[in-house]
Amino acid sequence: MKTIEQTTEEILILAAKHFHVPREQLSAEDDFFKKLGINSLQALDLLTRLENHFQVELPDYELQGVSDFRTLAERIQTRL
Repeated sequence: MKTIEQTTEEILILAAKHFHVPREQLSAEDDFFKKLGINSLQALDLLTRLENHFQVELPDYELQGVSDFRTLAERIQTRL
């Protein structure tokens, strides 16, 4: 089973790759909307990629108000 740190790191790597941002510029506490400069549609695209990567399904209600990588990792972690 993955640790929360491993899950978080995978999310950061995927987000960096997807949005062409150096991985070193992202941290678990970052607000991904602000840090990546993305809108809600782009965030949905990222979530779809994460669901596919981790092979989980994240219901919308679980993601309400989630805007930092760590919380996102925690939500995914509960589904692994």
